[in-house]
Amino acid sequence: MSLPQRILGQTGHPATILGLGGEGVLRTYGYEPQAKAVIHAALGAGINYFESARAYSGSEAYLGQGLKGRREQIFLTSKSHGRTYKEAMAHLAITLKNLNTDYLDLWQVHDVRTFEEVEALAAPGGALEAFDQARDRGWARFIGVTGHENPEVLRRALEIYNFDTILLPINPAEPQYRNFLPQAAEALSRGMGVIGMKVLGRGFMLRVPGVEVKDLVHYALSQSVSLVVIGADDPGQVAELAATARDFTPMPPEAQRRLEAQVAPYARRLMYYKPA
Repeated sequence: MSLPQRILGQTGHPATILGLGGEGVLRTYGYEPQAKAVIHAALGAGINYFESARAYSGSEAYLGQGLKGRREQIFLTSKSHGRTYKEAMAHLAITLKNLNTDYLDLWQVHDVRTFEEVEALAAPGGALEAFDQARDRGWARFIGVTGHENPEVLRRALEIYNFDTILLPINPAEPQYRNFLPQAAEALSRGMGVIGMKVLGRGFMLRVPGVEVKDLVHYALSQSVSLVVIGADDPGQVAELAATARDFTPMPPEAQRRLEAQVAPYARRLMYYKPA
């Protein structure tokens, strides 16, 4: 089965517009059969982008087992929340071992929240030295950055380093507070790969009356993104997400505005990932 693809910015990778995120059942320990079933369902659906993070419980180890024999067919990425060279390099060693690979296609600076963190990353002995070294030594082909609290902090990160990709929230609640959608457009115009997350908001957005998975996925894919990553709890959810991505047609602007208005009364609570 095939899924539509878009080029992931300057990486040149033809990414499926839906990637498997490291949340859902993958962000657990002790659920190996269930995690393997989700990974194999994603492969069967044609997904070629798989994402994890050092902070995501057993996600890396699950992927390392579930993707055996498929390494050259997929784009594999993980993240480090380390802010120093030493921390990031220690994370990378564990990540590569868990994922059963010699290299990552994309290694991402995880969850940048404050301006102080950005400065620490770029300081002598900061984590960006580890990311540079990983790329130079072939342990990571491309370098990305992620954030979901403050778009201005993420914008500052882009000023201090030439990242290949950016991962940020894309959903109809965003326009109501600290909106990341304009930053996605800016990044895409600069040739970066733009990856959307928080598309379903851990499923909370589906509690808004009348809002369905298709609405949220098609809204996200209608923004300035290369792809969206979404976690899943079981193969049925993977199948539903893949079918929705396969049927994607751009959502007209007026339909986007209606969805934003529908979500607006609940938006601040739905954006649990942005503290007050």
